[in-house]
Amino acid sequence: MRTVDIIGKKRDGAELSRDEIEGFIRGFVAGEVPDYQAAAWCMAVYWRGMTPSETACLTEAMAFSGATLDLHDVAPFVVDKHSSGGVGDKTTLVVAPIVASLGVPVAKMSGRGLSFSGGTLDKLEAISGFRFDLTIDQFKSQLRRISLVLAGQTHELAPADGKLYALRDVTATVDSLPLIASSIMSKKIAAGADGIVLDVKAGKGAFMATEEQAIVLADLMVQIGRRLGRRMTAVIGNMEQPLGLAAGNALEVAEAIDTLRGRGPADFTEHCLDVAAEMLLLADPATEPAVARQRALYSIADGSAFAKFREFVAAQGGDLRQIDDPSSLPRAPIQLPLLAAQTGYVAAADARAVGYAVVDLGGGRARKSDPVDPSVGVVLAPEAKIGCRVEAGQPLLQVHARDEATAQAALRRLAQAWRFAPQPVAPPPLIHRIIR
Repeated sequence: MRTVDIIGKKRDGAELSRDEIEGFIRGFVAGEVPDYQAAAWCMAVYWRGMTPSETACLTEAMAFSGATLDLHDVAPFVVDKHSSGGVGDKTTLVVAPIVASLGVPVAKMSGRGLSFSGGTLDKLEAISGFRFDLTIDQFKSQLRRISLVLAGQTHELAPADGKLYALRDVTATVDSLPLIASSIMSKKIAAGADGIVLDVKAGKGAFMATEEQAIVLADLMVQIGRRLGRRMTAVIGNMEQPLGLAAGNALEVAEAIDTLRGRGPADFTEHCLDVAAEMLLLADPATEPAVARQRALYSIADGSAFAKFREFVAAQGGDLRQIDDPSSLPRAPIQLPLLAAQTGYVAAADARAVGYAVVDLGGGRARKSDPVDPSVGVVLAPEAKIGCRVEAGQPLLQVHARDEATAQAALRRLAQAWRFAPQPVAPPPLIHRIIR
């Protein structure tokens, strides 16, 4: 079937066959299907959706569009985690070294930012010299040596997802459930992990706006993983407000370092401990959840998690001087505060508005080829979180910008993101549900 016929079939709401999906993906990877046709197909999927069977076929087609890893010659059981996206979500930078420091190997393929949601690779590139373009041999060698490796999507592993991932970001097709599920799971399957924790966010700062939508996405991904023989857990987290205080690449790296040193924001630290505990439970299901969480906490307290992070950064060429002194990470020349417009309790702190402000500052991409400025972003005051009381004129956040004009534009956008109430407001839960 011709590519245009496959696009038309999905546009009209019909179910694509396995052969049609596999043929489309093969053609896209080979360059026979141009970007404009792939973009049209993504938009058709966005509007018409996919059945669970189609989504599973798409996941497998993307996962096996290149080489796949078998890591059992390195370790008997390897874990991975993936976030469905969020604002201020630097969780991987903390949980991966925690888990690896406790003797459970972590192997992860990560992507770049999508729309208003930052990407792990963009964050790590804020560290001078950090390399993520690893070959399969380098990937396995580092996992064997230090039990922790994080690579970008390569032409070898899941190349179809790498191409679609970048295209979705600039064609307004990011928040499509089947495209999100297949993107995440194809990377996980290709990277060879035996156990996978899915960190699925729900709220204004996530691609799934409601808890119900997040559960549907999580269930779909868990089913795909189990079908392909993986141990699966999904953590449904809240993303009504930014996670932690920092949003922006270098700023988030600094906050992750603070967290590994035991000085991170309370909400972000708690979330990291929850996710790390679930990764440990996949490797040893007989462990009690409370015990796994306590082990994760101890790895921060005794310094082993931070030591593993340093070892990981060094192994991938990063400058350890920036890890030991985060003030030497890229820093924007302009920092301007946003002051609270009134006295009251924070009733809303729109995470999506914060995410788009970071993109407008240059910390994300409006076009596929856009460079990312690692220094820009937004740092919230601790009192700017939902449920906290603030006084009129009190700083809510600080914008880190390259110039005065972009800083002022960000402040105007962010001024609309906060709402206040005269009476106390209950903060949202960090975790809605865990699907084990």
